[in-house]
Amino acid sequence: MDHGIKIYRNEDVEEIVACIPEGHRHVRLILKLSDQIIILQEATVAAIVRAYLNIALHPTRKYIRLVKRDLGDLKQGFARTQLMEESEGNKCPDIPLDK
Repeated sequence: MDHGIKIYRNEDVEEIVACIPEGHRHVRLILKLSDQIIILQEATVAAIVRAYLNIALHPTRKYIRLVKRDLGDLKQGFARTQLMEESEGNKCPDIPLDK
């Protein structure tokens, strides 16, 4: 069953560019893939890095899930919408990860 899921291998990535566009203050990450270009804003990249490091550097942890939350009282410079850790769950979702 097709879930609209795309798995990109390293050979599918043509180029990655990190830059601060003229007139902006925050980093953008441009992923040039074999079939599309994806541009991620800094907050999204930070959340991905945070999730990756939480798993890669922890001796036993194998799962983290970040969920979109609309927050109110934030430190200066933070976007109102954040990807925040949700504690439920402990394994990868049941999706085809081996294609």
